[in-house]
Amino acid sequence: MTDPRTHRRLAAILAADVVGYSRLMGVDEAGTLAALRSRWKEVLTPAVALHRGRVVKVMGDGVLVEFGSAVDAVECAVAVQAGFVAANEGAAEDRRIVLRIGINLGDVIVQGGDLYGDGVNIAARLEPLAEPGGICVSASVHDQVRGKLTCGFDPMGPQALKNIAGPVQVFTVRLNIAPQPLALPEKPSIAVLPFTSMSSDPEHEHFVDGLTEDLITDLSRNADLFVIARNSTFAYKGKSVDVRRIARDLGVRYLLEGSARRAAGKVRINVQLIDAIGGGHMWAERFDRTLEDIFAVQDEVTARIVEALVGRLVAPPPRNRPKSMEAYDLCVRARLLTEVSPQASREAYLLLQQALALDPGYAEAHRWLALNLLIGWVHWAEPMEPSRPMAVVRAENAVALDPNDAGNHAILAYVLAYERRWAESEAAFAAALHLDPSHAEAWAMLSDVTALSGRPVDAIEQIGKALRLNPQPDCWYYLLLGQAQYAARQYAAAIGTLRKEETYRTMSRRFLAASLAQLGRLDEARREAEMFMLNNPHFTSSHWAATQPFRDEAALAHFVDGYRKAGLPE
Repeated sequence: MTDPRTHRRLAAILAADVVGYSRLMGVDEAGTLAALRSRWKEVLTPAVALHRGRVVKVMGDGVLVEFGSAVDAVECAVAVQAGFVAANEGAAEDRRIVLRIGINLGDVIVQGGDLYGDGVNIAARLEPLAEPGGICVSASVHDQVRGKLTCGFDPMGPQALKNIAGPVQVFTVRLNIAPQPLALPEKPSIAVLPFTSMSSDPEHEHFVDGLTEDLITDLSRNADLFVIARNSTFAYKGKSVDVRRIARDLGVRYLLEGSARRAAGKVRINVQLIDAIGGGHMWAERFDRTLEDIFAVQDEVTARIVEALVGRLVAPPPRNRPKSMEAYDLCVRARLLTEVSPQASREAYLLLQQALALDPGYAEAHRWLALNLLIGWVHWAEPMEPSRPMAVVRAENAVALDPNDAGNHAILAYVLAYERRWAESEAAFAAALHLDPSHAEAWAMLSDVTALSGRPVDAIEQIGKALRLNPQPDCWYYLLLGQAQYAARQYAAAIGTLRKEETYRTMSRRFLAASLAQLGRLDEARREAEMFMLNNPHFTSSHWAATQPFRDEAALAHFVDGYRKAGLPE
């Protein structure tokens, strides 16, 4: 006879478990039990009540909670994790109580006060997949809460769960634990926001973007200024955001904004310098010039800003400027291609070749072509010129044509590292950072070379400097951070970095697969490796190892070991 108290219903199930419970009990059994009882009472119970849940049962180091809403379940999980973080403050590292949480929305069997069935089992199987202090949810939860919460979600892909038929799509919750605001640098700090194009011709958008980027480059050459990199400021392009918030997000005091109109061989530029903390406009001006005078205007604007922020200084040496505006437009279009793919590399290659055909003495075009050739050879195994050393020739041409441009030295340094010309590479990096201490990409590229030389801690510090100068970077910054964390054997941190929305699904998946493999999560590692190979079918560990600038055999063996464990082709 069926128990009348047994029935089915749809519910959101939260399963939580204490990380390293046996170890904690071994260190201090009585203290651990007392602390855990306190956490259940002071953190879990109030959060569950606030979010209209029901504690089904507490099982020593674990808990099962039922909710009628997936939104309530995720919000409660976030609150619980935040509460545990706060409760752990001041505790010794080996005494902290940390949870993993899994959440599923599904059909459950209700028997008395207890719950059974796959709806519960999936939640319990998701919990071990979460990072310590993290939350994993099933696709059924993600579908219900997407767009309704402030936290973000990163896909983990399909996961095979024990005793569950068929793979389950899993997502990690990106916890919105408010980051500490970026401290203002000691020197005057500035971000140049993307100028607005006032022209009706959409083709002129590239010109205005190039103008913005050139102003950033010119300002960053002044060692007395702290200048935010292009990618972070372009994140605000076309958005209506309060300047105080932008300054707070980027950790700067001053903002430069403006507009430009290009028509009939003439250009009109309006600029204004804003003190986002003190309030008010420090300086504003309009420039009407012929198109041929555009670089003189850039120099004038730069000088006026520097004078307003730090006083009159000796102007840095002049940069090599293009003699052809058409070549300039082509180079701007090439350098603004941020997609990481063979197709984007080919497009940039053709644009840069056209620019150099028009202006063979254009240093910046030589430099970007050098980097383009290196990327084509290293990442895609599809060189677009017959000889790889041509990348070195292009980079050397750029420095010879304009030795005052830090970007030229940085790319020469990077290319020389791949040629194993270590002393010359180090000298070129030093020259780049001497000319421009705010050159975020130079710091990032240096981090890449440092990580593979067996100095991962230094590499993490260098990419940290790059991220401070570029708080909203291109995806490859996180790829390099994840690489350095893997090299330092910080596998959990690397997984968190490489699963960021900004970089997930790019070439970084190879480092993600290796990190998962080193933690013994082989099923996940092999799925990530398979996904990586779909977009990188020519990849082999041997080609990668042969092309990377390794200076340390142990570091090389460590990476190859991770790739092998993840199932990447040798």
